[in-house]
Amino acid sequence: MTWNIVCDSSCDLKAAELQPDWLHLEVIPMRISVGGTDWLDDETLNVPALLEAMQNEKSASSTACPSPASFARAFEAADCTLCFTISGNLSGTYSSAVVARDMVLEEHPEKKICVIDSKSTAGVMVLLVRRAQKLIESSDDPDFEAICEALRVYQASLRTVFTLECFDNLIKNGRMRPLVGSLLHTLGIHVIADATPQGTIHVAGKARGEQKTLQGIVELMRTSKDCTGADVVLSNCENLACALRLKELILRELPVKDVTILPCRGLTSYYSMKNGLILGF
Repeated sequence: MTWNIVCDSSCDLKAAELQPDWLHLEVIPMRISVGGTDWLDDETLNVPALLEAMQNEKSASSTACPSPASFARAFEAADCTLCFTISGNLSGTYSSAVVARDMVLEEHPEKKICVIDSKSTAGVMVLLVRRAQKLIESSDDPDFEAICEALRVYQASLRTVFTLECFDNLIKNGRMRPLVGSLLHTLGIHVIADATPQGTIHVAGKARGEQKTLQGIVELMRTSKDCTGADVVLSNCENLACALRLKELILRELPVKDVTILPCRGLTSYYSMKNGLILGF
């Protein structure tokens, strides 16, 4: 029995991080369009170059979800597939994966395919992938339906917190007035936000300066859920030094199990912009 874990590239993992013979991780790349140029969010994408192109481009940029055919090829490669996607309220990726599942099952009804909307992105996707691996490897004869149900329960328990200090994307896409964005940047104000259970974005507050921002993130984590024993994945967009300081603060003030720091891939860099931080826990 072969197993395939599939996710879109809003998960900040690389495929090589999970490659046993019978358990494979496949990351389906999304596309980012900047000034008429398409950037494929695969493992060769140069994130600093993407960020520079976005900064220099005056018009709005956009993203495109993977086609159903891209997911279908991945689903056909194994007997059992667990697929995790970015929030369906942020992208059409979940719908694309569901269409692919139905296509494959029509041709191969013997296959087992589970598609789960993460209601989030970045670290939550990483945590789902890692939990899926753990559940599969915990048994010599894994129960597909039981694993799917356990992952749905786990997804509902996860939370996302993030902070932005660059607002160019929001301004160019008409989601923030230029004057407001300029004022926030000039004053050194960071937006602190979280994801709702439905997978939409909720602005929880603002903070001025790095230290107050990091403390605000920790407080939002504390009030979001009981963090005792939680695994935390912290994605950073070209901001490793700040991520390390936040990790130290989290470990000091919250009863979490561990904090893993990962660099943002292209899609999460597009959303968070330079210096952004995204936490899944």
